[in-house]
Amino acid sequence: MQEPTPAPNTPYWYPDRDHVHDVLDGIRRFRRANAAMRKRMADGMGMNKTDMQALQAVIAAQRHGAPLHPRELADELDISTASTTKLLDRLERSGHLTRVPHPADRRSVTIQATDHAHTEVKDRLAPMHRDMEEIIYEFTPGEQRAIAMFLHSMADLFDRSGDIEPLRDALTDQLTNQDAVRR
Repeated sequence: MQEPTPAPNTPYWYPDRDHVHDVLDGIRRFRRANAAMRKRMADGMGMNKTDMQALQAVIAAQRHGAPLHPRELADELDISTASTTKLLDRLERSGHLTRVPHPADRRSVTIQATDHAHTEVKDRLAPMHRDMEEIIYEFTPGEQRAIAMFLHSMADLFDRSGDIEPLRDALTDQLTNQDAVRR
């Protein structure tokens, strides 16, 4: 039996009460816009999505004073070490990353973003970050704390949500049921 199709212009997941739908729709819209902005930025820097994610990871590690090893980058990006080597080769050729000897293990290397990479990222994002700051200042300090708490709570929820079981293919189930009836 097929599930009924939801009526047009009705909330899909949540009842439309207390602005729950509006808030969650805002999150979805923000996520789509953020992904599109990151793609435009990567395209503008002549990179693909994974290259940009790698550069962001390396810059974040540098900002925390933690040298990043290629294996750690591979784990973070969920790619093979061979793919990581190719990625690092591309980003070294483009002048965005460099491999440097590990400070404690001479047999190993760490990855660092170049001054060129830091300058390019800052130059591309500075206007947007100024605009983001202006939007934040449209809210009172109490509202800012509430927004921050909400966003961190949502991120925590996403982080602790386990694997989502794959949906069973409805068509396969229907055909299996039809075969069972025929027998």
